[in-house]
Amino acid sequence: MKARLPLLLSVLALFVALGGTVYAAGRIDGRTIRVKSLPGNRLKPHSVPADRLKPGALGSRPLGPLTGEEIDERSLGQVPSAAYAEAAGSAQSAVDAQTALNAVNAIDAGSVNGHGAGCLPGTRPFAGACWQTSASEAAATAPVAAVACAAQGGSLPEALQLAAFSQEPGVKLASEDEWANDVPVVSGPDVYAVVVVQENGVVSYAPSTNTKHYRCVIPLVV
Repeated sequence: MKARLPLLLSVLALFVALGGTVYAAGRIDGRTIRVKSLPGNRLKPHSVPADRLKPGALGSRPLGPLTGEEIDERSLGQVPSAAYAEAAGSAQSAVDAQTALNAVNAIDAGSVNGHGAGCLPGTRPFAGACWQTSASEAAATAPVAAVACAAQGGSLPEALQLAAFSQEPGVKLASEDEWANDVPVVSGPDVYAVVVVQENGVVSYAPSTNTKHYRCVIPLVV
């Protein structure tokens, strides 16, 4: 009996020790954890609410300008340069749209240096340009006629080309001559003669102050 007593005491002590450990494990809570005894990597994510953290526990950002890595680009508005770029893009789109519209409206489209080209309604292709098919309804002096053609992006025709154009099928020049853009005689400041082409294709000239009908030559629409 005395030989077994130490053994029984050892078993009893082991049982008590194990039982105490299990009891302690089941009873651990925040009050039993010593302050600063747990490292951060031992905490389960989202296990500590924000109101349980001491102010400044997460650290604070040092004073100074923000770096690119600290800025969320989605929180920024449109910068001025981007706004200008967008406006420029819109303007270019408008130009492209008008160019496309001109191409749709162009007739007798051909090719110039590899680009599609043609003439707008009211004109016809001749000598590498678009010639108006009818003379102006109102007569004007040569300078006024030149300004009117320039406003349309064109000019008065060369005299010999106008004479050749008069021979084209369906073309009829004005009965009282038409202005060309040649100036053969200059007799003084703002006193000069301008070549005209008669209905039958005959080339002549008249004082620039006379009033005559005219037609404009406009570049091909590309």
